[in-house]
Amino acid sequence: MQSVPARRRRPTMRDVAQLADVSLKTVSRVVNDEPGVSVELAVRVQRAIDELGFHPHPGARLLRTDGRTSAIALLLEDVANPYSAAVHRAVENEARERGVVVFSASIDEDPARERALAREFGARRVDGLVLAPAGDDQSYLTDELPTGTPVVCVDREARNLAVDSVITTNGLGAAEGVRHLAAVGHRRIAFLGDRRSIRTADQRFAGYRDALASLGLPLDPGLVVHDLRESADADGAVTALLARPDPPTALFTAQNLITIGAVRALRRLGAEWSVALVGFDDVPLGDLLSPGITVVAQDPAAIGRTAAALLFARIGGDTGPPGVRLVPTTLIRRGSGELPPR
Repeated sequence: MQSVPARRRRPTMRDVAQLADVSLKTVSRVVNDEPGVSVELAVRVQRAIDELGFHPHPGARLLRTDGRTSAIALLLEDVANPYSAAVHRAVENEARERGVVVFSASIDEDPARERALAREFGARRVDGLVLAPAGDDQSYLTDELPTGTPVVCVDREARNLAVDSVITTNGLGAAEGVRHLAAVGHRRIAFLGDRRSIRTADQRFAGYRDALASLGLPLDPGLVVHDLRESADADGAVTALLARPDPPTALFTAQNLITIGAVRALRRLGAEWSVALVGFDDVPLGDLLSPGITVVAQDPAAIGRTAAALLFARIGGDTGPPGVRLVPTTLIRRGSGELPPR
């Protein structure tokens, strides 16, 4: 039987110091980009590092005099969701330019999971946290994160915690979508939304309600469906709405997964050309369907970039008062929202 080769020992900073014939402190300074090392010694240390194939352990960064780890954490609703994925990529791009790694995880709209993950990343002493809050109270972060760790919230503002936030104009965007449908001639516009406990869902419903009021249209509770979490839920809700004796002539879907479910229902029922639809959040391939999906699009890339810039400014020492940055939505007309009532 063929023997298993012995596992090679990972080189250490002590090995580098011995090969370069310098002190351990000199190697540490070179690895951590600290001043106080001559060019000649730095070259010798780097040659020894390359020859040995030495890679510093991430935990060793904690030994730096400034205590930074060159790592940040990103906690989003669901990193598989296209919106969250776009925010993630934008933050990652900004971090990479600064030589910072990003650790990410999904909260799944679970406040307990939010707190547990914040605790885990805090124990790893990340330099900062970007968070899409799920719970109604973020004051726990003062205990779960090391003192002075900056936090920036995205998608929703933090509660009971004074930190920077980057959010979409949810109410204004939803109102614009509803007014667009009304301008085409629709008067029975259904609302399909996420859980009311989620602040963004409540803000979008408020925009829907305010738009109806400004247009002089009644709010029909029978055309409002909340607490839709999956696309299958939205599929069933649309099917039920269109089976009513007085069905809606248009749908406003307040989240991208809900929009996907609504589109499936309309196409299955052969109603994609007879019932208008405007969705909040863009959806993959929404421009390739027939009709194309009219959406009130957020700009998750701008949200991610802005959040990252604020976080790195705080890490760099910015002590100004925290604020809220608003990123506007854009109505994209593709056909489904321009269908007249039949």
